[in-house]
Amino acid sequence: MSAEAIYFDHNATTALDSRVLEAMLPHLRNQQGNPTSRHSFGRAARQAIDLAREQVAAAVGAHPSQVTFTSGGTEANNMAIKGIAATHTPSQVIVSATEHPAVSRPAQSLLGRGWKMAKAGVGDDGRIDLNALATLLQQKTALVSVMTANNETGVLQDIPAIAELAHRYGSLLHTDAVQALGKIELDFNALGANAMSLSGHKINGPQGVGALILDKRVDLQPLLEGGGQEKGLRSGTENIAAIVGFGLACELAKRELARHAERISVLRKQFEAGLAELGATVFGQDAARLPNTSFFALPNIEGETLVMALDRQGYAVASGSACSSDSIEPSHVLLAMGVAPEIARGAVRVSLGARNTAAEVESLLQTLKNEQLRMKRMAAVAV
Repeated sequence: MSAEAIYFDHNATTALDSRVLEAMLPHLRNQQGNPTSRHSFGRAARQAIDLAREQVAAAVGAHPSQVTFTSGGTEANNMAIKGIAATHTPSQVIVSATEHPAVSRPAQSLLGRGWKMAKAGVGDDGRIDLNALATLLQQKTALVSVMTANNETGVLQDIPAIAELAHRYGSLLHTDAVQALGKIELDFNALGANAMSLSGHKINGPQGVGALILDKRVDLQPLLEGGGQEKGLRSGTENIAAIVGFGLACELAKRELARHAERISVLRKQFEAGLAELGATVFGQDAARLPNTSFFALPNIEGETLVMALDRQGYAVASGSACSSDSIEPSHVLLAMGVAPEIARGAVRVSLGARNTAAEVESLLQTLKNEQLRMKRMAAVAV
């Protein structure tokens, strides 16, 4: 990696905030107390976890008792989907057609246990078709899972409307809010969801830690059993340092959200104005989106080719979900939105972060322009 490399892949992961690292270090250097121990070391560890639980809860308008710590968003999603399913008679689970694999694959895993899975379609703007969802809900459905914000396009779903519809038909709603945390305001109660998944490394916190927020009325069977930690929902000795870091990252994200979102929105506007001059297609542009995300395609340029070309010149961008980066297939999100496969194959994601600047955005745009011209010349020579 070049020392001058510029990072534009914040939806994949973010750098650890120095303030978060400082909060974690004492627990890494002097980790002696098990939170279940009754001596002073154990009590100190428990107090640190309790504070983090309060910080996470405050970031999403929940009560600390509703927070269950996990190893990340994937575990939280699996816990919600499989854990809720285990307490219901097999029926149907509905997921959106644009879900992250951490939701769609756990849902698919239920198929061998007598469950059915349905996918709720989206419009060309990436938003759930509520009429189509209502039709699916006419079949008995235990759980609906729809992400708050899409990791590729940044498109925001109307979670309160989806929750109201799901509840009308007697179904629970889970939402993967991993990408939304720290980028938009989140209020668990106002959203109306019964379960919400969060992750630390998307908000300049540590990797390997997350949380599941649960409505107190939800009955859930744990994935892991053992010592009964996390109110019996997630056994295993807690990762104190990571939990402490996650808690502070949530507090900082909540405190700095308005200023951060406003500044990032300006950068995205600058970037997409430049993309328009290059003839790019921006996916989900007409829908409400995360302020930091642009998913676009330049005419007649393969996305993977462009990602590699930009990497060679010191720009880190993505061709889609970080968890699906080995796939050469077009984005399932774009295909669900009705985008033609040949256009979807050109998709590149730029996701801005707190450290990006207007000068970096302008530099990326100039590099994109140069690459576009270079590839046109190569194509002309080939003919």
